[in-house]
Amino acid sequence: MSLVAAVERRAARVLVVDDSVVVRQLLGRALKAEPGLELAGVAANGRIALDKLDRLHPDVVILDLDMPEMNGFETLASIRRSHATLPVIVFSHLTSDGATATLDALSLGATAFALKPRADGIGLAEEQVRNDLFPLLLAVTARTVAPPPPAAYVRAPMSQSHPVTAIVIAVSTGGPRALALIMPSLPADLATPIFIVQHMPPLFTKTLAERLDGIAAVDVVEAAAGELVVPGRVYVAPGGHHLALERVGTTVTVAINDAPPENSCRPAADVLFRAAAAVYGAGVLAVVLTGMGSDGLRGSETVVAAGGTVIAQSAETAVVASMPEAVRVAGLAESVVPLDHIGPELVRRTTGHR
Repeated sequence: MSLVAAVERRAARVLVVDDSVVVRQLLGRALKAEPGLELAGVAANGRIALDKLDRLHPDVVILDLDMPEMNGFETLASIRRSHATLPVIVFSHLTSDGATATLDALSLGATAFALKPRADGIGLAEEQVRNDLFPLLLAVTARTVAPPPPAAYVRAPMSQSHPVTAIVIAVSTGGPRALALIMPSLPADLATPIFIVQHMPPLFTKTLAERLDGIAAVDVVEAAAGELVVPGRVYVAPGGHHLALERVGTTVTVAINDAPPENSCRPAADVLFRAAAAVYGAGVLAVVLTGMGSDGLRGSETVVAAGGTVIAQSAETAVVASMPEAVRVAGLAESVVPLDHIGPELVRRTTGHR
């Protein structure tokens, strides 16, 4: 899909907050050339950014975390006090420290994150920004700068008739906060394994799994090749690799592979969903949460064809509703569930208390 939205919309105004002159200039040049986006202004630190917020009226803020005078965390806290719903995109480095800082920021109310360009050369860096950052900016501002999409969709007349033996979850933009809400709902004696594809790069998924493990009664791990699947454990796909499953007799093990990306993603939820349908058949419960794009759609088709069930997060509770809306509009979702009800719904479906 083109970066220009499919519906009429005004350009989204972007405030760039970064202490690097190079980054400010890079984003400024790229934004000025991008249809659908407009550079509202730049700021070298958080204090300057806060002074400009009410004057420039941005639709979205790109925020560096490591800045002098007022860092990104202090800036984010202040923005959330005065502009609770303003989208804030953390601009992060692909490092262990960057992963930790980014997940801290997401837990404090940042909307999403994007990685700073790693490519050498201005042209390649601008291309990476256009490919990775700009679609995210358009997605998180869609509600504020575009008319709502048509409300019509197809509901599937399906019902779950088999016991749930595996849960698979697809999630992207807004995922860490969504998962942090769901995981504490799960009981320590959960009898079903859970597999998660969260669109994140290497390093980030390990940190995410550790964070979720700290707040959940169940064990949460970054999945490892050859690992035995056990009931009640949550397996997070490792960044940069697909998560699949293999069955030998009654034993299921984790399979990790480096097959080409699907839906421009690796890990991709479609890969996991297909593998789960092959291994667990009608016992699969697939959950499609907040996120950009349509990853999980084709996999959901496979789950339904195998007799499994799909539920989708409701659009109004998603940071970006593209992924759950794709399965809803396709008629694959047995039900559409608000985010704060998804954890209890998983418990209800796995314990048989319907």
